[in-house]
Amino acid sequence: MRRSLAPSQVNKRPLSDSNQSKRACVKYNDQAQKTEQNSKLDDKSITLSLYEQNIRNILSKPFKVPIANWSGSSFSRALGVRRDGIRRPLHDPTAPDALILYIPPQISAHDILKMDKDKILVNVVVDPALSKILRPHQREGVKFMYECVTGVRIEGAYGCIMADEMGLGKTLQCITLMWTLLKQGPDASPTIHKAIIVTPSSLVKNWCNEIKKWLGGRIGALPVDGGGKEQVDKVITGFVQARGRRTVDPILVISYETFRSHASLLQNAEDIGLVLCDEGHRLKNCENQTYRSLMALKAKRRVLLSGTPIQNDLLEYFSLVHFVNEGILGTAQEFRRQYETPIVRGQDSCATDSERKKAAERLEQLISLVNRCLIRRTSALLSKYLPVKTEHVVCIKLTPLQTDLYLHLLKSDMVTKSIKGNDGKVTSNALAAITLLKKLCAHPDLIIDKIMNGSDGFENSKHLLPPTYIAAHSKKKLMIELSSKLMVLDTMLAVIKTTTTDRVVLISNYTQTLELFERLAKLRNYTFVRLDGSMTAKKRAKAVDDINSPTSGVFLFMLSSKAGGCGLNLIGANRLVMFDPDWNPANDDQAMARVWRDGQKKPCFVYRFLATGSIEEKMMQRQAHKKALSSSVVDCEEDVARHFTVSELRTLFNLRQDTISDTHEKIKCTRCINNIQTKLPPVDSDCTNDLSCWHHCADKRWLVDPVLKQCWHAGISMVFYQNSTIHKEKPIIEEDNDNIDKKEEENNIIH
Repeated sequence: MRRSLAPSQVNKRPLSDSNQSKRACVKYNDQAQKTEQNSKLDDKSITLSLYEQNIRNILSKPFKVPIANWSGSSFSRALGVRRDGIRRPLHDPTAPDALILYIPPQISAHDILKMDKDKILVNVVVDPALSKILRPHQREGVKFMYECVTGVRIEGAYGCIMADEMGLGKTLQCITLMWTLLKQGPDASPTIHKAIIVTPSSLVKNWCNEIKKWLGGRIGALPVDGGGKEQVDKVITGFVQARGRRTVDPILVISYETFRSHASLLQNAEDIGLVLCDEGHRLKNCENQTYRSLMALKAKRRVLLSGTPIQNDLLEYFSLVHFVNEGILGTAQEFRRQYETPIVRGQDSCATDSERKKAAERLEQLISLVNRCLIRRTSALLSKYLPVKTEHVVCIKLTPLQTDLYLHLLKSDMVTKSIKGNDGKVTSNALAAITLLKKLCAHPDLIIDKIMNGSDGFENSKHLLPPTYIAAHSKKKLMIELSSKLMVLDTMLAVIKTTTTDRVVLISNYTQTLELFERLAKLRNYTFVRLDGSMTAKKRAKAVDDINSPTSGVFLFMLSSKAGGCGLNLIGANRLVMFDPDWNPANDDQAMARVWRDGQKKPCFVYRFLATGSIEEKMMQRQAHKKALSSSVVDCEEDVARHFTVSELRTLFNLRQDTISDTHEKIKCTRCINNIQTKLPPVDSDCTNDLSCWHHCADKRWLVDPVLKQCWHAGISMVFYQNSTIHKEKPIIEEDNDNIDKKEEENNIIH
């Protein structure tokens, strides 16, 4: 083929006119065809535009943070946009109901331009998720604690005592404080990086649950309570070694016992910024090992929680204040010389006018110092938010068998020799006899082994036991009718079970009594859970969940006041029976506050059982008069010897059978004539007042509680009752309130 005819050469040739016209015609036709096709596509796109727009709207929804109830910050921040570098608070201080803990000094716009941006201070604002649920007194408490732990209230001191009464939300206030410190500060960075919560073992799980409840899982809490030494060491070491702002679990919740055993691992940690001690009255003794171990921590910010005020013992006051703010009251010797000695001397009935004047001056100085780092509000505030609580003190006559055994013990050599005294000293026999009398008031079953063996004051007393009782005991059968208190309880539970939907908490100081409750519950087919010192923390949490769950079907919650009286929330129940009293009124108050707490929806009824004319009434009288034993925190009955003289013991070892209430006679009530109340209590009185300001009922006709009315025939001789405060708004008078607060603090220390 010729080269000139090759396709590559043909394409290079110039087109002739005819060829050009043909090519142009073809090109025009192609363009017309494409235009026609495009017009058809445009028509189709026009018909689909509405549909397409709808789909695009669905797919173009803005991004939403996948966190429940997350509202975000009011400050607009866009991804990929460089910030201007100016510091901003974590939360908006101008938002409605914002709780601002720190307000930086006002700086003019001109000065801001000249300042280093990294030195500009910002507002510290509580997380709105928490501030919107805080009540007014809780907002005040959070602000007070923040000012204390940041050194605002006392220069160079960074601790405080949160001493609100039970049920006012100390836990929530402390969680709010802790969360704020962990997330923000005036310099736009966290104030602390880690925190430790030291608490009784029964409350370790409860603290973790509360943190999860209020913070919704936004922060991790590491619970440590018991377990193998190697395992606990590993957990604590991991907590200590964790560094940086991204620590997974920045909060360690540990029991006092576990902390004491592993304190050396925590004492060298530099980045623990806050130590929070729950039930802080455990630190009343500055000489014990737990106190010293906690003092050795390097954390300067310390918060101590205690719903139990220390009222009479000034050295206990010193121990608590010294723990949170070391040195503010000087050394123990200086405190004793400066405050305790003159104040105690001025209280003496033989004190001179100058000594009393000096005592008043020193007391005023002490109060002014302590008030700067201690905040306390009473449970009267709860009346604004909770249903009414009615407290009853129920005096119950002993059965004939209990009376015979009681008198036999009082006449025994064990008691008669102890009350004669040995150089004015109280013997161990007297302490043992007190315990036996208290157990006898509950039920003869608690001491029947000693009766059968003829030991410990019950020599030759076996003949007092009915043959039917001996036979029943051998078969482990419970004879309820041998104890009046148990008969009243049995009747009460039966009435509550059949006429209401209420649940009941039964509290005793003795595990033997809890076993008695168990036998009664099994006899009557009541569902129950029990919490005592033998239970693990996991089982304790399960028991609390059972009584609080509306679907669990549990009717009774049996609680040992020694093992779990503090800190538990048992709002699933609304009736509580205190079966026997404690020498320390604080223990009873702690135990009785388990049901009347935040979250309670039903009216509450509290019943305190006392054996009429017995040692139990005398214990109650000592509580009411706030004497030395009842107002100090007593851990064991051996301490009784420090507070009782031989003459006082003689009054304890006495049974009054000729009275319906020894307590009613002791208060010399002027409102009752022939045991009939003719004048009502003062209008402004409530259950925090002493028994002289309560209702007095020597007959069931005057009772208002229908359940208690039906129990009268079981052995009740007298009932005192009073309601919680019914809140009424009153005008605030600054001067009067200052005087009232001052008097309350004086009463708290030297009542």
